[in-house]
Amino acid sequence: MSDSSAEIVIPPSSISALWKFEDWMAVWVGALFLLIAGLTVNSPPQTPDQKPVESLAAEVSETSADPKSAETKAAEVIPPAPKSAKPVSSLKRWLKIPGKWSANPVDAFFAKDQVSGGRSSLLPALGITGLLLLIPFAIASGIMGNGFVKFIPGFIVMWLLALLSFVLSTQEVINQYNLEYVLWGLLVGLIISNTIGTPAFLKPALCGEFYIKTGLVLLGAEILLGRLLTLGVPGICISWLVTPVVLITTFIFGQKLLKMESPSLNMVISADMSVCGVSAAIATGAACKAKKEELSCAVGLSLAFTALMMVVQPIIIRAVGMDEIVAGAWIGGTIDSTGAVAAAGELVSQRAGEVAVVIKMIQNVLIGVVAFGVAVYWTTCMEQETKGSRPSLMEIWRRFPKFILGFVAASLVFSWMAENSAQGAAFADATVGVTKQLRTWLFCFAFVCIGLETHFKTLAPYFAGGKPLVLYVCGQSLNLALSLLMSWLMFGVVFKESVGL
Repeated sequence: MSDSSAEIVIPPSSISALWKFEDWMAVWVGALFLLIAGLTVNSPPQTPDQKPVESLAAEVSETSADPKSAETKAAEVIPPAPKSAKPVSSLKRWLKIPGKWSANPVDAFFAKDQVSGGRSSLLPALGITGLLLLIPFAIASGIMGNGFVKFIPGFIVMWLLALLSFVLSTQEVINQYNLEYVLWGLLVGLIISNTIGTPAFLKPALCGEFYIKTGLVLLGAEILLGRLLTLGVPGICISWLVTPVVLITTFIFGQKLLKMESPSLNMVISADMSVCGVSAAIATGAACKAKKEELSCAVGLSLAFTALMMVVQPIIIRAVGMDEIVAGAWIGGTIDSTGAVAAAGELVSQRAGEVAVVIKMIQNVLIGVVAFGVAVYWTTCMEQETKGSRPSLMEIWRRFPKFILGFVAASLVFSWMAENSAQGAAFADATVGVTKQLRTWLFCFAFVCIGLETHFKTLAPYFAGGKPLVLYVCGQSLNLALSLLMSWLMFGVVFKESVGL
């Protein structure tokens, strides 16, 4: 990322942009990770056909003095039929993040060995994870003209800082409050940049937008459209009707009533709060050319309220005796982080947790739609006001965040595989099991980068007057009210008897 005052770069309209511009490179690197993950998925070995008990019983009876017990003896010598094994990735066991720990942080680097019952070190797997991420990004850095060799030492330090962020987030008490790794990554970076300063040799590896755009391409593979139909029409109504209403209303409120000086900050907070948190903030920020300080402000608000809501909402739900399906839909439509949604839903009931996660997945589909809509609006309306001329369709295309195409393509391809056959669904699950781990690391890298490039003195103006906080509170209040109303209407009244969960 560039200096704090720089805006998101607009790609040149030439063929070279396909490999020299960061948005496109994020698509290619994301596709490479998906390909690698897919190639490492192996079908389980087929066990040879076993003789049926009756056939083996006849053989046993020929040599048995007690024919009546022949079938019993045959059954004893035939091992039980193995359960049908699913495809697995041979790479998955080498991709790790630090584990949970209580009093001693060293415990985060050890896991229980399922074979011996002892403890095995996670350090080899953590090292391989870092190497797998380093090589493609170093090559991409070289191709884009930012330096291959210079990238490596900066990335190694980034990996160590991300490792520290994960360790902080996996502490037992902290983990219960869902203070996620992205928050700790941001804080670690901020502490360094505002105390000793960010070392110059880190600069080539400080490409936070690149990391998170690639992570969003990988996220697309996790959004399987067939699974979103589990809740049918009511689930779609909750996610796809309430979300745009809250987004647009919050943006207008910020511009017309709060008079927020930065429209891009207004939009990023609105998208972060109404769609799905960090991922939506990044995609929308690229579409409206938000600065990284604005992104830090929006994400900070989101993570703070997410931690609060995941604790408070289940308490309110239990206190009023809310129906578990309605409760799950309400949680899924309002809490920003998918992890926090799952945790809050489980605090109500298992069924509520399932509904909450599906609602959030349906909402996640809107990332690409919202980014495209914001890009068109920003180019045709917001920038026209300052430039005085209406941009062409080509200009809108140039402004559109291209990595969203990778997100949509991954979703469509993996959705097709999952719907095509049971084997295809198992293959998609195994592949996503690998890429999800890589995506987690990339998001952590991104927020370490944002912290390292952000100074409190440049961040302070975005919190001035408390307008971002007022915007978030008012917008989330509207979101909570509308989501609850729609959840009750869909699952408590109109489709009360037809929920197939």
